[in-house]
Amino acid sequence: MLNTLFMRVYVGLVTLLSIGGLIYVYTAPMESMRVSREGVPYFTPPVINPETGEPVSVDTLVRHFKGE
Repeated sequence: MLNTLFMRVYVGLVTLLSIGGLIYVYTAPMESMRVSREGVPYFTPPVINPETGEPVSVDTLVRHFKGE
């Protein structure tokens, strides 16, 4: 009887903490989860140009693709 009550309370607390954690992550995302106006995450590493071997920022690639 006591073990069953303890397990129900434990499962309830884990459920509430999980739901609370998910709500917190979606309402106040971490800085690394935010994106720019074009939809590029802020902390995206640069990509390598296969012709020159130089790093190119993803923002530059997006602007080039959009024709800006």
